[in-house]
Amino acid sequence: MNNTSKHTRLIKEEAKRLGFLSCGISKAQFLDEEAPRLEQWLNNNMHGKMQYMENHFDKRLDPTKLVEDSKSVISLLLNYYPDQTQTEDSYKLSKYAYGTDYHFVIKDKLKQLLQFIKENIGDVNGRAFVDSAPVLDKAWAAKSGLGWIGKHSNLLSKQTGSFYFIAELIIDLDLDYDNPTTDHCGTCTACIDACPTQAIVQPYVVDGSKCISYFTIELKEELPSTMKNKFDDWMFGCDVCQDVCPWNRFSKPHSEPLFNPHPDLLSMTKKDWDEITEDTFRKIFKKSAVKRTKLSGLNRNINFLKD
Repeated sequence: MNNTSKHTRLIKEEAKRLGFLSCGISKAQFLDEEAPRLEQWLNNNMHGKMQYMENHFDKRLDPTKLVEDSKSVISLLLNYYPDQTQTEDSYKLSKYAYGTDYHFVIKDKLKQLLQFIKENIGDVNGRAFVDSAPVLDKAWAAKSGLGWIGKHSNLLSKQTGSFYFIAELIIDLDLDYDNPTTDHCGTCTACIDACPTQAIVQPYVVDGSKCISYFTIELKEELPSTMKNKFDDWMFGCDVCQDVCPWNRFSKPHSEPLFNPHPDLLSMTKKDWDEITEDTFRKIFKKSAVKRTKLSGLNRNINFLKD
């Protein structure tokens, strides 16, 4: 076994030990196919008020602009599918936000992986990315063979569906590269048919400015009256396109204790949410991604769901 293969094996074994669902590796190079798609998506204003999507266009497509002399993009998946979900009589929260903010959890694991690489392979330079930097996570994960991008624009895997986070290490080390997998959406249109706001405007194209997640998390101003009664009780994020996807029959509960929700969260009813106080909000979402929206943002969303 040559050094490149040995290094690749070591990294994948350590990723598994750290709890990652899977690990795939791509050559760090310009994303030719994604460039025109991203440009068209932005030109059509499908990013809505998410102005940050317009920034760093070149960096989004070229990892060598993020890490000098980078050779490899290591893509990693971390499962967040819960073993229990909220009670029926509740305003809904996207499952990814049940526990501790994933940015902290994954960043810590990525730092450990990078440290392992330096200790066991040598003087390797690299950076860790968890969706807070201009990196096209799903494109790299698909390129690395971890799944295909489905009609709802999420990464899908035959083994585990789509309830996982995607993260990357971009490093200046040559490794063995994986091959993309094939698309297994077939003629299925379950996600397109089920989207409450018709945000999936055509297969594989999501108009972000129509997505419930965009409205309930990203949009800071008043919610548009045209969307009244279309949110299907989602107060933070939305999982509809994932919930209806046949491949998510194969989702298995995660084994990351930090992703477990606060004990009170799953049993809260609509009445409880209507009466939520600042203290309760802080207690339940102490380290959660929901803190981004603040209690005022959550209340805005809840009020919008009422008739």
